[in-house]
Amino acid sequence: MRQDEVEIIEREICYQGFYRLERLRLRHRLFAGGMGPPIVREVIEKGDVAAVLLYDPLRDEVVMIEQFRIGARDDARGPWLLEIVAGLIEAGETPAQVARREALEEAGCTVLDLLPISSFYTSPAKTSQRTHLFLGRVDSANAGGIHGLADEGEDIRVVRLPAAEALLLAQQGKTDSAWPLLALFWFAGQREAVRARWSLAGEAPPASA
Repeated sequence: MRQDEVEIIEREICYQGFYRLERLRLRHRLFAGGMGPPIVREVIEKGDVAAVLLYDPLRDEVVMIEQFRIGARDDARGPWLLEIVAGLIEAGETPAQVARREALEEAGCTVLDLLPISSFYTSPAKTSQRTHLFLGRVDSANAGGIHGLADEGEDIRVVRLPAAEALLLAQQGKTDSAWPLLALFWFAGQREAVRARWSLAGEAPPASA
């Protein structure tokens, strides 16, 4: 199906804040042929996101972050989730620029190189948002501390982990946010190739954990 096979009949903005909630009345073409009857759908519009798993290939460590998430407020383990650096893409920015900016703001890390992992709809049943996912090379030697922008209410703790431990947490279900899971599962299959690509000439990486 093509985009022109969807007819927007009516559009209503129900809420406008940090996010925008829209109610759409529409019709779309059916697989069996012809246009279907009008249906109503609500969508949350909040802009596209860049997210990056930070990795030091020489130390074989990942740099992740821990922060409060309102959606996990009733979780028995608490609403502080182990995540990766991420941020909304503003007008005029590229996903790569945002990945680098957010790495510095949220984790105090300078990205030395970026590898694209994937670009995908975050939750297409309720939002048009796309996530642009990266792996970023960093020096994790001094990673740590509390970061984030105070005027945005951010309180972000940097977590430095051996790569093997981070992968184990994901496999055990202890990392339960989508972006880090996708990044870590991709990384699990690409880890050795990435280390070989990013290892400095004449400097062998330490043995894997």
